[in-house]
Amino acid sequence: MCRRPASPSDSVNASGDSTDTYIQIVTSGGRRIPVHHNILASASTVLESIIDRPRKHRSSEKTIPIVGVPCDAVVAFVGFIYSGRCSNEEMEKYGIHLLALSHVYLVPKLKSQCTKELIQRLTIENVVDVLQLARLCDAPDLYLKCMKLVSNKFKAVEETEGWKFLQNHDPFFELEILQFIDETESRRKRSSRHRREQSLYFELSEAMDCLEHICTEGCISVGPHDMVPRKNKAPCNKFSTCQGLQLSIQHFANCKKRVNGGCVRCKQMWQLFKLHASICQLPDSACKVPLCRRFKMREGKEMKNKKEEERWELLVKKVVVARATSSLLLPKRKRVEEDAEQDPIAAACGEANDNHNHVIRRLVC
Repeated sequence: MCRRPASPSDSVNASGDSTDTYIQIVTSGGRRIPVHHNILASASTVLESIIDRPRKHRSSEKTIPIVGVPCDAVVAFVGFIYSGRCSNEEMEKYGIHLLALSHVYLVPKLKSQCTKELIQRLTIENVVDVLQLARLCDAPDLYLKCMKLVSNKFKAVEETEGWKFLQNHDPFFELEILQFIDETESRRKRSSRHRREQSLYFELSEAMDCLEHICTEGCISVGPHDMVPRKNKAPCNKFSTCQGLQLSIQHFANCKKRVNGGCVRCKQMWQLFKLHASICQLPDSACKVPLCRRFKMREGKEMKNKKEEERWELLVKKVVVARATSSLLLPKRKRVEEDAEQDPIAAACGEANDNHNHVIRRLVC
């Protein structure tokens, strides 16, 4: 396993001058590994400073002790200094030790390779040990990967010997890990809530488009009062939302309870008309959506308190932003819709059955 001692030719440079390049690394098992001064010094500034240290601070024999790790790990370390490579077998057996050596002796290329290899070899059983080492060796990529694995598989990690050892010997690091898990879970919940809210705003934006489409052009069963719906008209591109709105408009027109009578479905439809009026930019004479002019005239008067008014204004702003975003994505949506138009009824009817009146039920005021 040890490299051969330097030959006489190793001690002569290109100009024929004798050079003192021979030095030995001594491992914890007493093994001596001969290396060249210039190669060792060029690979690590730490080793260079040790080699160039005044002789009075070290033994008369030119040796460098590297202890605390297995002898074969030191051999692999020296092999990397010479060749710039480590075998998969060496990395699998001594990856943790090589990372520590690369950090202590400042060999960045080896440290980068060890980090990548250890990330690929992370398991539930070794993640706590690797995490502690990544923290000590200032390996942020490896540290973050370990933290994410602990966070995602905490119940399994909690049963390992590494975690139990950490609890008994480093409670402050345990607290750091638990805080990271708590922050990760909080971010995940905030992100999930944000996605749900954005989904609601986009659905309300689509509902506004469908409402204008129904009241202006007419759809399968509902249309403007001065236009008779065509029975053979094909479903529109937003049939799942449009169909639900048509059913709700028909209910709203024929319901005996109405809003004041406590019909929940009518109240939801009433709020959709009100939302349309809040974002409508058309003149009163041009807009064909029912109750638009009425709500514009009464805007702000129906709010019971300032908090409710601010909440409504925020909803309106979010829907306006969602409509603007949808318009930017329109070219992509058109391509998808063109593919669906090959069989619009089969593509839309199934979705309509599952999503019937879905948008209206999600409106919150």
